[in-house]
Amino acid sequence: MSDAVVFETRGSIGIVTLDRPDNRNSMTPELLDAFVRAIAQARAADVRCVVITGKGACFSAGADFKSVLQRDDGAPRLPHEKSFAMYQPFLSVLDLEVPVIGALNGHTVGGGFGLALCCDIRIGARGARYGANFARLGLHPGMGISYVLPRLVGVSRAAELLFTGRLIEGDEAERIGILSAAVATEDVMSRALALAEAIAASAPAAVRETKRSLYRGLGWDVRSAAYAEAFAQAESLQTADAAEGIAALLEKREPRFTGR
Repeated sequence: MSDAVVFETRGSIGIVTLDRPDNRNSMTPELLDAFVRAIAQARAADVRCVVITGKGACFSAGADFKSVLQRDDGAPRLPHEKSFAMYQPFLSVLDLEVPVIGALNGHTVGGGFGLALCCDIRIGARGARYGANFARLGLHPGMGISYVLPRLVGVSRAAELLFTGRLIEGDEAERIGILSAAVATEDVMSRALALAEAIAASAPAAVRETKRSLYRGLGWDVRSAAYAEAFAQAESLQTADAAEGIAALLEKREPRFTGR
């Protein structure tokens, strides 16, 4: 069986592809471990830009609710550490010094949405859905989403999206600033690669330093935010509302929350 995440190069561009379309490129241990390896390959490669994409109808649907919601490799960990460990592999994208473009080929939800927000630039499919539906599952967000999203779209819009768990389509995601461009599904990768080529044509050292300056000026610390979120997410996982929200998702019905 091929790796769940594949890294390749095309000239001076690195491409990371989530390659488990049958499971919606969800955050299984297999895919998360393969993602870490692919990002390590990207860091070691002589590339000037990295594109992250997925195969199939989803970029990534986030957690696999039929599988594990916290990472447990047998090591002694507190509940919040297990929650944070779930997101650490995707957070490794923050270690890339070169610009990262998210080529969001399809639905981008939950932890997959968090991965997209960690990219520097996002090109998305017009007909796909985007967002953090944690509240509809009885859960607190993870992966620093509550930190990054308001910095992209403003507090009011972020509050609406996070409190309702509403998913939005590509045109709205472009309008409010989540996507740089929403295009037809079949054009996502070509548009992302064209942008990557334009970035790669710039002076590489200047681009890397500009990326550092850009995020230094923002006081960007997504990892610390994700770690702080992990406490609240681990606590929310223990509630009856979380059990109801996840059950409702799997049974494809509306949840009935009680506040417990």
